[in-house]
Amino acid sequence: MFGIELSLVWAVLIAVAVFLYVALDGFDLGVGILFPFAKNARERDQMQAAIAPVWDGNETWLVLGGGGLFAAFPKAYAALMPALYLPIFLMLLALIFRGVAFEFRHHGRERGRKLWTVAFSGGSIAAAIAQGLVLGGFVQGIAIEGEVFVGGPFDWLTPFSLLVSASLVAGYALLGAAWIVFKTQGELAERARRWVKQLALLTALAMGAVSLATLGVDARVTERWGLTMTSVDWPVFIKLAPLPLLAGVILFLMWRGIEERKFLRPYLYAVCLFLIGYVGLAVSLWPFIIPFAMTPADAAAADNALQLMLCGALVMLPIILAYTAFVYWTFRAKVDDDAAYH
Repeated sequence: MFGIELSLVWAVLIAVAVFLYVALDGFDLGVGILFPFAKNARERDQMQAAIAPVWDGNETWLVLGGGGLFAAFPKAYAALMPALYLPIFLMLLALIFRGVAFEFRHHGRERGRKLWTVAFSGGSIAAAIAQGLVLGGFVQGIAIEGEVFVGGPFDWLTPFSLLVSASLVAGYALLGAAWIVFKTQGELAERARRWVKQLALLTALAMGAVSLATLGVDARVTERWGLTMTSVDWPVFIKLAPLPLLAGVILFLMWRGIEERKFLRPYLYAVCLFLIGYVGLAVSLWPFIIPFAMTPADAAAADNALQLMLCGALVMLPIILAYTAFVYWTFRAKVDDDAAYH
């Protein structure tokens, strides 16, 4: 189609969908992660009201990413799912449990409300942990022979995946704190500013730790960054060095944005930190869609199927993006001090 490699187009589309999910659903998961640190029930009501208009729509991008992988890269889907069944199941169960808790938190007596508060926070934390385990298990690679998964059910459970999981929880909490700064006011917003500062440092340290650990996952990753056990390929390394340097600049700007009370900037800077990490991951793993076993061309469906689905995507994606932008614009105002979701 127009001389474009369709498998590459779909790989980019799925990667964009996954990133949009992380950037958008990440902040409402982060709000749930921060629930235990709220001062009282009124502040938790404010936090929930800050995400109420958009939280369920944010999960559209997870459906698009997972559905796109199934439709466009069936071989990759068939290999990945058996390898990651348990953390994926945990993630879906946590998201369902969290969604139920969100809707029922303001119903029933006080005792029931406390239960749903714990369920919403626990579901958010569990979903973030599970996503980190999926990402860590994916990055470290899975055992494939003849396009079939041949590993064990717990291959994903390693120190590396646990490190990625902890880092993702910290990163989501940063997104959540930054969103609270943007959407709330008063004492909660002031406390959230302190959370942003603390979590920005924690996330930066976590990103550094994961980046270093990723270099040890496979020799091809190390070589991609121009590094070997005995030498440095300086031309290659210098080309990629701006990524960690840019992360440092973004971190500085986030701190300055908090001090200058630029309410939206901390969230945008937090998204930029995730984007830098995402690009760094793409640099490390490309051209594999399953590290280090399948490329997009190896795993793709037939070209006529990809072309037909792309026609549908070109119609639906602008509609989804327009609707998402409309919702965020409509509910752009800060929530009141006494706001609550009902």
